[in-house]
Amino acid sequence: MSQIDLSLLSELKAINKKLVSGYHICEQDSQLFQQLDQEFDAYEALFAALGQTLVHDARGFYYLQVDEGTPNMGKISRSFALTIYVLIEHYANLGKDPLVVLFDSDIDLELMMTLVQNNKHLFDQLEIFSGSDMRRDVFLRMVRLGVARETELGFRILASAHRYLDALNDISNFQSHMDEEQV
Repeated sequence: MSQIDLSLLSELKAINKKLVSGYHICEQDSQLFQQLDQEFDAYEALFAALGQTLVHDARGFYYLQVDEGTPNMGKISRSFALTIYVLIEHYANLGKDPLVVLFDSDIDLELMMTLVQNNKHLFDQLEIFSGSDMRRDVFLRMVRLGVARETELGFRILASAHRYLDALNDISNFQSHMDEEQV
């Protein structure tokens, strides 16, 4: 392994703290994002030496690849994926381009209440019974993990939500494949 010049990694402490907590560093985290962009090879080598995999997603975010084997993290991931799924479905039903609106619109408490009411059978399984529950148990967690940011009007989904879109797409492709095999 080549030498890593730690003096170049001026944001190492802050970056490590965020990434280890499961946070996704996005372009909105400008100083940390720029540091990772400029010194990616050094950060990647350092995290690899520590047994971790630093991932740079070309859609504009960094994260540490982790095994989501813990039941709690699984529930959090499921709640994120479900929320993103119902948001896409909601926007599509309104005749809007769901992927554009997903990243360019604020999600307020009223919309959260609508999503929970219209998808009660799904959210009940995650113990989300109201818009306030969704705000607390989904969106505030999304903020803590760099998947959304809080705005004056509510919340805005960030680029790192693409990880959940990818997972939903994988599930959809798997289901399509299973359906084809049954025919």
